[in-house]
Amino acid sequence: MAHRSLVAGCGSYLPARVVTNADLAKTIDTSDDWIVQRTGIRERHVAAEGEYTSDLAVKAADAALRMAGMAASEIDLIVCATSTPDETFPATATRVQARLGMTRGAAFDVQAVCSGFIYGLAVADNFVRAGQAETVLVIGAETFSRILDWQDRSTCVLFGDGAGAVVLRGVEGNGGAKERGVLSTHLYSDGRHHDALYVDGGPSTTGTAGHLRMDGREVFRHAVVRMAEAIDTALDANGLNPGDIDWLVPHQANLRIIEAMAKRLNLPSERVVVTVDRHANTSAASIPLALCEAVRDERIQQGDLILMEAMGGGFTWGSALLRW
Repeated sequence: MAHRSLVAGCGSYLPARVVTNADLAKTIDTSDDWIVQRTGIRERHVAAEGEYTSDLAVKAADAALRMAGMAASEIDLIVCATSTPDETFPATATRVQARLGMTRGAAFDVQAVCSGFIYGLAVADNFVRAGQAETVLVIGAETFSRILDWQDRSTCVLFGDGAGAVVLRGVEGNGGAKERGVLSTHLYSDGRHHDALYVDGGPSTTGTAGHLRMDGREVFRHAVVRMAEAIDTALDANGLNPGDIDWLVPHQANLRIIEAMAKRLNLPSERVVVTVDRHANTSAASIPLALCEAVRDERIQQGDLILMEAMGGGFTWGSALLRW
């Protein structure tokens, strides 16, 4: 009997401060219409002064553990996906581990920018399948507001802060696509596209955190193609068709990209979870934030087949199929 990962709970957290497009228009040359027409974004949450990525991650993790009915002492591993860690080192995951009161197992970060949650989920699922962990806390947490150039209207309007988390628990099964749990994950990267989306700083280059820089058109062009390929691979690997999908829970970067993916799958809009209008792009946090919202409002029901996909700087991209 094969080991597989079942989602036992999920949780999320958004900072209290909300910044609308109208708020941004007071300080940079932009407008609500300009932002909405190009991205679908209307507002975003921004972390308070002194509120760090680990703070957001802990609150999301607490909520996920409560839903799972588990204590932090039962967790074997924490995988935190983030591109905005509290510090260069140690890993933000270890700060979360300490604050949760988890004193065994291991904790580490993964960094794949907007694909981070898919990467983290893949790492966690493989630990479970290999029998090296029974329970894993997977977190996507970001404070992208700290690496934005707030005078660059082409980027600062796109991002927000937040965190989402899931608890995975190992269960036995025969591996069939009808069984609940993570069916498969698929990861990709192509480092040749570094200059299309990157941060112009780092400990080894400038000694500072730097600011996010992006060629939006190039990213959009690759995102549509690469994520479509990742979706096809996930379906083929499980002998499934687009018509089998109950919910698309995509990375929330741009409404036009989300709509293109839904159209390709022939999924009606009511079967696509969209939070980009209220959250903006929260990078590694966007998929778990969207997933938790749809679970919380009971759109997602037990047995539903969920497709998740993302693309981020690097380029990195990937997909995951999950039966709730």
